[in-house]
Amino acid sequence: MFTKLRNVFLNIANNIHDTEISTADLDKILSELEIALIESDVAIDIIDLLKQDLQHKLIGTKVNKNKIHQIVQNSLTQNISSLFDAIQVININSLISSRTKTNNDGVFVIMFVGINGTGKTTTLAKIAYMLKKSNVSAVIAASDTYRAGAIEQLQVHANNLNIKLVHQNYGADPASVARDAILHAQSHNVDCVLIDTAGRMQTSKNLMDQISKIANVSKPDLKLFVGDSLAGNDVVNQAQEFYNYIKFDGAILTKADADSRGGAALSIMKLTATPILYLGTGQNYEDLKQFDKSEYVNSIFAVSQNISTTNKQIERIHKSQNNKSLTYASQYVNNNTEDENIKNTSYDKISTNSTNGNKINESNTEQQNVHKILTKKKRFFDIFRK
Repeated sequence: MFTKLRNVFLNIANNIHDTEISTADLDKILSELEIALIESDVAIDIIDLLKQDLQHKLIGTKVNKNKIHQIVQNSLTQNISSLFDAIQVININSLISSRTKTNNDGVFVIMFVGINGTGKTTTLAKIAYMLKKSNVSAVIAASDTYRAGAIEQLQVHANNLNIKLVHQNYGADPASVARDAILHAQSHNVDCVLIDTAGRMQTSKNLMDQISKIANVSKPDLKLFVGDSLAGNDVVNQAQEFYNYIKFDGAILTKADADSRGGAALSIMKLTATPILYLGTGQNYEDLKQFDKSEYVNSIFAVSQNISTTNKQIERIHKSQNNKSLTYASQYVNNNTEDENIKNTSYDKISTNSTNGNKINESNTEQQNVHKILTKKKRFFDIFRK
């Protein structure tokens, strides 16, 4: 994550000298940092907070250019950590263990929302798998009654996990399906109900009103927004709109293993005041990683600390390889005359032998020697080009 942000520290360090940091210097630092944060999908409100803190810490400070990126890192680390610390962490298993306090007679209800194509249904199946491993029984409500194949997709997951699926026909009332699943769980002493909902764009008021209806009928104990981390700032906008309608309790970001930016998690957490619970890292049921603040913050900056060292190591390797190549070339040039003499001598012998009709075997050996020399030269140039 945050590949762009890591790289910007090296550029910042190269532009600061061992002098007092002026307003002009700081403006350049903050400008580069702001661009990197925006490209990493960090919301503008968060960027402004981070910039203000850096201004307070750096103006008028005398800093060695080799340490400026470390100061920026430390400041950002502290601020980002404090943003996460302000949000209450949610543990699903702990909440389910206290389900006697819920709204549905001891049945814990989790509702999943999000737009089409984010991996919402697959994420629901991953949560079901996680609960089953924790000996928590569950039933799935197929409240996506619009998308073709949605019920069949859930049925496959339910069969794989040996979990009951409650569904009706396509076009049925989604809230009714959710309520049926809750009644089934109550009558069969099931711990948890997982409600799958139809994907909908956050700009569709009618569909967003419907998601509110499902929430009002099922009274979920936990409402989870599922977003695609690769969608960048758009997933942040989606989260804000969904939060305005149903006030979800937490978020799960899918495809996090392919996200080189990573700012969406920070932005959603800050703008909705809700935690990131899990990160989807693949298509298998076990590919759901619990979100860890410390690991997330370290992933932003850990690599940048070693970039300079790594670059120097690469330079040394390249220099060593170049020296070896030049040495090889020098040896070739020094031996070139000798090789040519061997070749000419060989050709003279071949010619003489052919003319006299004598020593045929010797001439064949000399031809083979010439071929070996030419082959060796060709191999050298092939290696040199590589």
